[in-house]
Amino acid sequence: MIVFLTVNSIMKNYLEKQYQLKLLENKQNNKNTTTPMRFQAYERLSLFCERISIPNLLLRLREKGQTAAELKLKLLMTVQQEFEYNITQQVYLSDQLWQIIKLSKEDVMNIISVVAEKIDPKAPSEELASALIRFLETQQSTVLEKALIAIKREATILF
Repeated sequence: MIVFLTVNSIMKNYLEKQYQLKLLENKQNNKNTTTPMRFQAYERLSLFCERISIPNLLLRLREKGQTAAELKLKLLMTVQQEFEYNITQQVYLSDQLWQIIKLSKEDVMNIISVVAEKIDPKAPSEELASALIRFLETQQSTVLEKALIAIKREATILF
């Protein structure tokens, strides 16, 4: 009976240690898989922030003969499309960082809408572009810049 209890206890401890070892191994394998994906998410969201910055949008989207209303619509649609393209990246981010990304998108769209309200919709797109650039020049820092800083901070935690 004593031998049985001893063997039983040893086997129980052995199996428990093996189970813990297997869990640790699985955790390490998952980390090796998700870490590169998280870095890719940070890269994509950094690119997202750069792509929806108003100066970059204006460079890509402004065309000759375009009205201010057409440019406004194009700017807002592009920001929304960029966001939708990158929405799956939220899986790899902290909730706090994802909220910052969403706020930055909303801030860009809000700036475009507010500035465009002051411009005649039938005016040339150059007027809206100039007004947007003037508005940005008055800002100390933008939400997009803060979002990029937050992305970098969270990425450095993985090191």
